[in-house]
Amino acid sequence: MWRRYRRLPRNVFAISFVSLLNDASSEIIYPLLPVFLSLTLGASPGIVGLIEGAAESISSLLKLFAGHFSDRLGKRKVFVVSGYALSSFARPLLAFASSWYQVLAIRVADRVGKGVRSAPRDAMIADTVAVEERGLAFGLHRAMDHTGAVVGPLLGYLLVLLFSADRNAPTAADFNKIFLLASIPALAAVVVVALFVRESYKPNTAPDAALDAALGIAPDNAIDTSAPPLRFSLRGFDGNFKRFLVIVALFTLSNSSDAFLLLRAQSAGVSIVAIPLLWAVLHVSKVVSSLFGGHLSDTLGRRKLIVSGWILYAAVYAGFAFVSNHVSVWVLFLIYGIYFGLAEGAEKALVADLVRPEQRGTAYGLYNLAFGITVLPASLLMGGLWDWRGPETAFLVSAILGGTAALLLLILVKPRGSYGQTLEN
Repeated sequence: MWRRYRRLPRNVFAISFVSLLNDASSEIIYPLLPVFLSLTLGASPGIVGLIEGAAESISSLLKLFAGHFSDRLGKRKVFVVSGYALSSFARPLLAFASSWYQVLAIRVADRVGKGVRSAPRDAMIADTVAVEERGLAFGLHRAMDHTGAVVGPLLGYLLVLLFSADRNAPTAADFNKIFLLASIPALAAVVVVALFVRESYKPNTAPDAALDAALGIAPDNAIDTSAPPLRFSLRGFDGNFKRFLVIVALFTLSNSSDAFLLLRAQSAGVSIVAIPLLWAVLHVSKVVSSLFGGHLSDTLGRRKLIVSGWILYAAVYAGFAFVSNHVSVWVLFLIYGIYFGLAEGAEKALVADLVRPEQRGTAYGLYNLAFGITVLPASLLMGGLWDWRGPETAFLVSAILGGTAALLLLILVKPRGSYGQTLEN
């Protein structure tokens, strides 16, 4: 496995390192932002939810548009560089925010950057590697991204200790210094992506009957890649891909904000001061499992790994329904990290397996949109069930939805790689 990782193209390593730097910057700020809004700016929990919900919704929509236009223009890198640059220039402005309106505008700008870069970046990874290396490449990328999510909170904790006289109540000046320093890794990410990431798009010049057959597209419905650019629609996509999008949306309906897991952990006896460490441990689990998961998706098959990950997710949520002590919480968080390692990279590799090369940007945009449109309803469903029937019912319903999605994926989606090569052993 390690020899396979070493043989991956330099572009994959460069893109992955950029994600590590950017995520380290983001995760220094993210855990501290609700505290900054509530303690320093006097924002209510509803305002905090509005800011994050608006930012993520706009990001999800932009992923679709950016991915599609990267296909039409035949260029990926310009979207990736622009997206990282916008986020890196927006974040330092948090140091000068004096109202929640300003924070809203800055967070939206940050997430717009994410929306612009995400789908073209994923398409760039898929463009760079062969079909038998896709799982490995996305596994490495997710592992590096999660490594940034381990480093970021730990750096944030150290910066609070360094600049705050009272670690439980940092001042506005303390936050200003932390937010400015948190922007340094993001600026470094822009430099790396601009200098070391290479354009990857290689458009086809003619229709490919063998690939059409592998994807189950009838000859009269096949895409003529010598014709004008692809229309902004689902026409021409494989039926397997369309079913996969619907099932992903269903699964995401079960996957509410991780804030509910932290709330459940606190109610089960985990102290507030231990929450950042619990968060870091979760991401350590994600890092390790992503490295192995990427390799396994190439050798065992994408669908098997995704189904296994989703079933594990359902089991973890069922466990959270009945958790009663802090030791069980730590164990469940470690197992929860394994779900990400099994499913995240394999899902992104499967998207590339189900579509033609010139559709990848649009396909990753649609994949991200399938997640985005159900993120808010998922959290509203979890919160409503929690208030109505308690956390046990809320987590059990999520577990049932996740398990149902895994079953539907197993039955309805038949992944194939390029030129009819099956990816299921």
